[in-house]
Amino acid sequence: MVRPFFTRIKKFLPFIGIFIFIYTIYALDTTKIIEAILSIHPIYIAIAIPLTIPRVFIRNYAWKLIQEEQQIAVSYWESLSIFLMGYFYGTITPGYLGQLMRIPYLKEKTDQPYGKLFFNSSIETIVHTMSLYVMMFVGAILVIGSFPELFNITVIWLIILFLVLIIFIRRERGERIFQKIVSWFIPKSFKDPLYDFTGTFYIDFPRIKSLVLPLILGSFTWLLIFTQYYIMILALGLPIPYLYFLLLFPVANVASFIPISFAGLGTRELIAVVVFTTLFSVPDEKIFVVSLMGFLISDMLTGFIGFLVALRESGKDIFKNL
Repeated sequence: MVRPFFTRIKKFLPFIGIFIFIYTIYALDTTKIIEAILSIHPIYIAIAIPLTIPRVFIRNYAWKLIQEEQQIAVSYWESLSIFLMGYFYGTITPGYLGQLMRIPYLKEKTDQPYGKLFFNSSIETIVHTMSLYVMMFVGAILVIGSFPELFNITVIWLIILFLVLIIFIRRERGERIFQKIVSWFIPKSFKDPLYDFTGTFYIDFPRIKSLVLPLILGSFTWLLIFTQYYIMILALGLPIPYLYFLLLFPVANVASFIPISFAGLGTRELIAVVVFTTLFSVPDEKIFVVSLMGFLISDMLTGFIGFLVALRESGKDIFKNL
């Protein structure tokens, strides 16, 4: 009885973010939202869009470093294509989970075990988001007087995250936990394949020191993303200092990782409106537009490029089979 209930709930969970998005628009002044969008001079969009190129190249390079550490042999350009295709799937799935589609594409190129490739993709994502959490923590300190609960939530979240990382960073401990999870919670008919899958998680596990440079590079990619968003702040003439925006918008961006929306649509906009209208007394419709336009210029544009790459790869497979 309980299991079918949760199965049905999971189907509708991603639409919660869409509902939040629609509700946010409804709660704001739709006319002012349209006016704000139309008031953005195209030159600002033209300045923001090219920042996508170095951002994608830098993040792929960081991922390539992790691949090399784990002895996953693909070229930079093959890795870039796979990254872009994964990004496309990420933008159309809850919590960007579609990025895991990088795994089957990597499998085709390398024939490495699925478990190892799963951990490679997961490590890249964790390392990339760690720099975002650092920015969020600093931002929470900046506004501790206005949002003390934000600082508390941030600290609790980081403590939980570090505890999980500490637990699973040791191979013996991690493998033991995964085996128990499979043994206790997985139906018998699926146990053997999952034992094989989890048994390859720690093959060529990267050294911690090898992840320092990807972590630093990750901070540069977030800097570029939030600069793209901030250009929309400038376009709308909002009195928000650049440094404050860099450290506070990560709070809204982290909310987009919650898997209740497609690519965080709705949750990110709502949190951004609450934070910035409270602290800077700016029009909520304009903050909504900043978040929406920034998302379109950064994530959706990158996802669209990934879509074109995926079409090209599909075309290659079709011609191979002719």
